[in-house]
Formats: sequence, C-alpha cells, structure tokens
Amino acid sequence: MALTTEQRVRRAAVKLFASKGFHGTGIRDLAQEAGISSASLYHYMGTKEELLAGIMRECLDRLLLGAREATDGVDDPRLRLTHLVALHVLAHASRPAETRVVDNEVHALSAATRRRIVALRDEYESLWADAIDDGLRQRAFATAEPAVTRLALLEMCSGVARWYSARGPLGLDRLAGHYAGLALRMLGSTGDVSPKALDDALRVVSTVWRNTR
Repeated sequence: MALTTEQRVRRAAVKLFASKGFHGTGIRDLAQEAGISSASLYHYMGTKEELLAGIMRECLDRLLLGAREATDGVDDPRLRLTHLVALHVLAHASRPAETRVVDNEVHALSAATRRRIVALRDEYESLWADAIDDGLRQRAFATAEPAVTRLALLEMCSGVARWYSARGPLGLDRLAGHYAGLALRMLGSTGDVSPKALDDALRVVSTVWRNTR
C-alpha cells in the first residue's frame, strides 16, 4: 500500500532528524526527502517543532502502552523488569531511527513542549523505578543506588539503536534475553531469564508497532 503524503513527511523527518539532528535538518531537506515542494510541506506538518514533538509523542506513547501491557498484573519484580528490558531493547533495535530521535533531540524543543514530552518519558521510566523498588523491598534485588542503576540500565538498553543490525549473527530474541540477564545481574539477582517473558515482550512490540510506517 502506498504511503500517504503525511506518512512520507513523517518518515522523512524520522530519517533526517535521526541522522542529521533537528537543527541540522532544513525545510528544503524535508521536502526533498518526502518528494514534495517546500511550499506545500507546511500543509502536512505544521511547524518543524510540531513535527518533531509529534514523532516523540507517538513513540513514547507506544513505549508506555507496551510497558503497561507487558507489566500489567505481573507481581514478580524480576519478571516485570525482564519484560521492561526486553521491550525497550526490542523497540530500540527494531525502530532505531524513531527511538534515537526521542533519546537525542529533546533539547531541541521549546520549554513548554519539552515539559510535556519529558512528562511522558518520566511516566514510562516510573514503571522501571517501581519494578526496581518492589524488587528491593522483596529482597529480589540488591543495589545501593537504585536510581543510578535504573538510568544505567536505560542507557545500556537504548544503545542498541546505535549498533544493532538484523543482518548480524544475533537475533532479536537472543539480544533481548542477553540484555535482560545483564539487567538482573546488575541488580544482584540470579537465575535464568524466562523464555515466556521474552515471547511476551516480542508479542507486545509487534502489536504496538504493527501499524507504524
């Protein structure tokens, strides 16, 4: 099915913002990549900042939706963290350009828009914080610095967007499983990662990103 003009503009923006940065991408660049004239571009995107904020909001909404679905009703903090890590790794490996835009370009937003996007990001990260805090209370985890450990885990998992290739020797399921194991060990937990947890995370990712172009 052919892309609509709006979808072509969004795809062009994701590609260029990820590779050149928001400030390094001009209106002419966007129009050329989308295959339309610069004059008609504003009809499909509003301002360039609105386009950036829309991409970020959509990606964060999907991450938040996926994280809630993957952890809803899961009491075991080890399993919840496994779901969150796998989801984050899978999303960043399969949608590297979008997630790089979210992770790297928030500074380009105006103050009011940045607050709204950061609030979404904080809501997503709070699910990680809750899983870690519950694990500490239940003595399933052990770390003297839970907040720093959470940030380190997120940074580690986000990094796959910079290097992962589907042409490499490591499949997404093995990649997600390896990272989930690393995360549990960083939190002082032992034991194998549940194959079902990885299957659940793969299912969630395929569901929430199914209709994204």
